[in-house]
Amino acid sequence: MSKRKLKLIISIIILGTFTLIFFSNYTIEQATENKTFFDVSAIDKNEVGLVLGTSKYLSDGRINLYFKYRIDATVDLFKNGKIDFVLVSGDNGSEDYDEPTDFKNELIKRGIPENRIYLDYAGFRTLDSIVRAKEIFGQDNFTIISQQFHNERAIYLAEKHGVKAIGYNAKDLDGKFGWNVKLREYLARTKVFLDIFFDVEPKFYGKKMEIG
Repeated sequence: MSKRKLKLIISIIILGTFTLIFFSNYTIEQATENKTFFDVSAIDKNEVGLVLGTSKYLSDGRINLYFKYRIDATVDLFKNGKIDFVLVSGDNGSEDYDEPTDFKNELIKRGIPENRIYLDYAGFRTLDSIVRAKEIFGQDNFTIISQQFHNERAIYLAEKHGVKAIGYNAKDLDGKFGWNVKLREYLARTKVFLDIFFDVEPKFYGKKMEIG
C-alpha cells in the first residue's frame, strides 16, 4: 500500500471517529433537553431516585466531590418530598471496593432512614444501573441523580430501554479534574450507541427485588 493511500485511510478513520463523537453528543443533548433539573422545586416527584455510584475517595485519599455532591442532591430530593426511596447503584467488584455501601452509610448519616435505601451491587456501568433498575428492581419510572452530563447519558439509555426517567443534577466540578471527566464523557456517549447497536446487556442480572 502506498503512503498516499495509507494517509487517506487514516484521515477517513479520524474524520469518521470525530463525526461519531459529535453525532453522539449532539443526539444525546437534544434528546434529553428539558429532562434534567437543578431546582428541586421544579422537578416532578417520582417514587424512586436512582443514584449512580462513584468512588468515595480519590487516589490521594481526598474525598471525591462527585460523591459528596451526589449525596447532597439525593438528600435534597428526599427531604423535599421529591422521592420516597433511594436506589444506589454502583460497583462492588471486590471486598475492598463497595460504592453502594459507602453511599448508604453517608445517606443514613444525613438523615435518610435505612429502610428507604436499596442497594444494587452490580451497577458496574451506567448501562447496568439503568437496566437492572428496571429488570431487577421493577422500576420503569424514576429520577436519576448524578451530574448533568452523566444524567443526560443515563436518561438517553433509560429511554432506549423503555424507562421514563428525569434527572436531578448534582453540583458539578470545574478546573482540570472536571474537564478530564467531561472529556471521558464524550467517549462514553459514543459508546452508548455501540452498546445500543450491539444490544449489550448488564454483566449480571440475578434475583428480583421489590422496592417499597
